[in-house]
Amino acid sequence: MAAPTYNQRVLVLRRTKLSESDLILTMLAEDGSQLRAVAKGARKPKSPFAARTEPFCVADLLCARGRSLDIVKEARLVAAHDHLRCSVEASAAAMPMLELLGRLSQTGLANPRLFQSAERALKAMDDVDDNHRLALSAAHLLKTLAFSGLRPSLEVCVGCGEPVALQEGARLPFSAIEGGVACERCRALLETELVDAATLCWAQYFLTSTFDAIAEDREDLSATFAVLHLVQALVRAHVGSPLKSLEFLFTSGLF
Repeated sequence: MAAPTYNQRVLVLRRTKLSESDLILTMLAEDGSQLRAVAKGARKPKSPFAARTEPFCVADLLCARGRSLDIVKEARLVAAHDHLRCSVEASAAAMPMLELLGRLSQTGLANPRLFQSAERALKAMDDVDDNHRLALSAAHLLKTLAFSGLRPSLEVCVGCGEPVALQEGARLPFSAIEGGVACERCRALLETELVDAATLCWAQYFLTSTFDAIAEDREDLSATFAVLHLVQALVRAHVGSPLKSLEFLFTSGLF
């Protein structure tokens, strides 16, 4: 009896070698759950899967149910996002998005906003310069944390709930463990580090703005990196370990 099949639109997050010619694909399904499947022969030069299952690709798959992993039978490319593989800078800017999605998405747990947000961010990144790609990546990382229940509190104290004024030039206590900014009264009770108010303002802007607006707005590379360091602190505290792709970005000297 033939194995049952199903159709699924996916974003390819990662490829892992399996035997001499196969690949295990880790993907974000359209409903926001994580899907892992085997693409047989995908490592062969003439395989139809080779160019359709690269990281950043959005594809429509026909899959067959398997005992441990499902099997990819057909793949139709929907969006290649080739620009994100055209240079080391573009790839370095975008890769943290895929890594965080791979860490936060779960098999069988639907969260459609993860896929929708990723699709819009990648589309916006296609036609901008690398500095704007980095800003879009920072925005996507913050939105992914928010959609996964880890939205940072950037204007309200995580200890008492009182508003915190983000005054220009100020340095405010921020608790990665608690997930946000703290007021002076609560600071002594929490594990905090001082963060520039400007960084929190940029993070709030990235979190609440659309990707199209960020792509068209001015970019500030130093501010973007400050927000990315803030994101890394949140990931380290709540996901368990830092994003390797962000550590590469911080130390590579590409930007």
